[in-house]
Amino acid sequence: MAQQKDVLAGKVAVITGSTQGLGLATARSFAGAGAAVVVSNHLPEDVARAVDLLGRQGARVTGHVCDVRERAQAFSLAEAALSAFGRLDIWVNNAGVTAVQGPTVAVPPASFLRVVETNILGTYHGSLAALRHMAPARAGKLINIVGQGEDRPNPYGNAYGSSKAWIRHFTMGLAKEEHATGVGIFTLNPGLLDTELTRRMQVVAGYESRARAFDTIARLMAVPPEESARLALHLAGPATDGRTGIQLRAPLLGRLLRGLTRELARLALRRPAPRRVSYVSLPADDAFGAPDRAP
Repeated sequence: MAQQKDVLAGKVAVITGSTQGLGLATARSFAGAGAAVVVSNHLPEDVARAVDLLGRQGARVTGHVCDVRERAQAFSLAEAALSAFGRLDIWVNNAGVTAVQGPTVAVPPASFLRVVETNILGTYHGSLAALRHMAPARAGKLINIVGQGEDRPNPYGNAYGSSKAWIRHFTMGLAKEEHATGVGIFTLNPGLLDTELTRRMQVVAGYESRARAFDTIARLMAVPPEESARLALHLAGPATDGRTGIQLRAPLLGRLLRGLTRELARLALRRPAPRRVSYVSLPADDAFGAPDRAP
């Protein structure tokens, strides 16, 4: 899906969690297509840095500090868009976190709850904030980001996988409920991306092999976030006007073939495997006694 200049001309887009990774790439893609963008994060310094970067690249951009776990802050983010640009056309619920990898009973509860609050409540709050303005206008695009676990269990990554399954079902339910309003409500599964979120892992002690295995998968499958930002642009653009309930997934086969080609070339040249993922081991939560059943 090639980017088309000005397909979002005159539009205003809010992207949560947009100071790095897929969120920042999406903001850059939307701005390049003519949209004004509102970037956000819960850290003021990150927001300021992203606004400066996009502004130097010619974007019409403003930033707003927002912790999506708080409903009032999500609503304030929508008001910031209206205040800065006078309208709200596109909302991408991108903010998300991963949990400690390991068996659910051994993952620290604070880590599990952080995933629930950010991924689930963040998507819920952002969707309400967007629909509060889009539904009365009978126009707009709401894009919710899903991922691994949206369509099948994700053992040892249960918090993250379950949150993405919830987002998928929640979004499709919204699409049916809001069909008459004319708002396009979609999910995007961007696939495995090479971002800060995937380069650093926390694992329950004894389960480090999962991080090492993921390093190999990332080497084969992870792509720059700009690739999936183009998919977000497709959903936000005119190709989806008048439609809702689309579930768009990044094409996996092409990525795998490219990764295998790179890996075969590396082996043929006898180059060492680059390390893509670092990890930190954490002690198991002892609420039930530390489980001794690492794979």
